Amino acid sequence: MISAEAIGTFGLVFAGTAAIVVNSGGAISQVGVALTFGLVVFAMIAAVGDVSGAHLNPAVTFGLYVARRFPGRLVVPYVLSQCAGAVLASLVVRFLFPADVGLGATVPAGPPHQSWVLEVLLTAGLMFVILSVSDDGSGHRIMAGLAIGAVVAVEALFAGPVSGASMNPARSLGPALVSWQLGSLWLYMTAPVIGAALAVPVCRCVRGAGCCSVPARGSP
Repeated sequence: MISAEAIGTFGLVFAGTAAIVVNSGGAISQVGVALTFGLVVFAMIAAVGDVSGAHLNPAVTFGLYVARRFPGRLVVPYVLSQCAGAVLASLVVRFLFPADVGLGATVPAGPPHQSWVLEVLLTAGLMFVILSVSDDGSGHRIMAGLAIGAVVAVEALFAGPVSGASMNPARSLGPALVSWQLGSLWLYMTAPVIGAALAVPVCRCVRGAGCCSVPARGSP
């Protein structure tokens, strides 16, 4: 499970940030970058979802723990493996594109508070969808992956130019550490975690208390 999270997060961060680097010359466009993130999330869920749940995101792991769908003993190992996969992906991007300064790092385009609030809302929306469609043992992992990947792509489309649409502390940590651009990292380490936690009471309000009170079938 731990290695699956590292590999899945590596795939997400490598493909997504490499797309941003390649697009620095306008080769892909914002639409292409957003689709890259959405499609790689879908692909990783399909590939390792049955092994680890394919969280690929410390905020998602924390949100599932708050929702009582994930055991507390696995939170730290999952988060460490996700961060390791993200840092390794950014090291590979640095090796492939040594002239690039940012390596696809997330930085606010406007005031920090604007991006912080936006990241909270984006992650809350993503987490709400994850809680709503996550595997309940019915074998609908592929459809869940499509829904989650679509949310990532849509949010990256409109919010990418503003906050980077990270929604994922590991995704921001990797390029920030490797490029040593740490000034805004606090924003992307805190906002997604808060947003993921806020999605839990929203899910309970919409779907009833039972949605986040017992571990979902098929959870690791």
